[in-house]
Amino acid sequence: MEIKQENEITMKVNCGISELCKILEDKGFKVVDRFTMNDIFMIPNTLKSKIKELTSREILKDAILIRNIENQFKENRNKKITFKKKEFNKSGDILSQESINCDIFNIDEAVNLFQAIHYFKIMNIKESDIVYGKEDFEIAIKDIENGDNLIEVETVSNNDNIDTIEKLKTQIINLQIPVDTSNFFVKKAEIELDKIIKG
Repeated sequence: MEIKQENEITMKVNCGISELCKILEDKGFKVVDRFTMNDIFMIPNTLKSKIKELTSREILKDAILIRNIENQFKENRNKKITFKKKEFNKSGDILSQESINCDIFNIDEAVNLFQAIHYFKIMNIKESDIVYGKEDFEIAIKDIENGDNLIEVETVSNNDNIDTIEKLKTQIINLQIPVDTSNFFVKKAEIELDKIIKG
């Protein structure tokens, strides 16, 4: 089992992905990773009857992710169960988050296991990611299937220039790339779940 403590900012992209890739390359960034991710969200059956009464955030705090990552750079596939613990402030900004991960061998068997202990699949999010890097600074461009184009940037604890959320924000603003800086904490899972529970 792996426990990963991280913090990140996520923003909507205001242009096409190919255009953003070119802008980053012109600024000296290079592709350092490329992968697809397929997330199955499982939640307890006890929430089934309350879904219309709860917010997407209240539902997702109990969600288990069964995650299938196919990495084109390393030519491998990583399957795991992930549970995310997030702490928010009153404005909805993410103060800190922790991911608890457990590697698995078979996605279908993991789904069957959670169904056996009274969880059900509420949604599936698929995305294709391109990660650009320059020195220690990495920007993941996320193409969400039937959703928004996003970028995600994580803090790096051993780099004083990007070890806090505020420093990440400054780096992104200074880069002057076409992203929506009115919201640094876009929550893709909440957006996609809202489509289901409000649709």
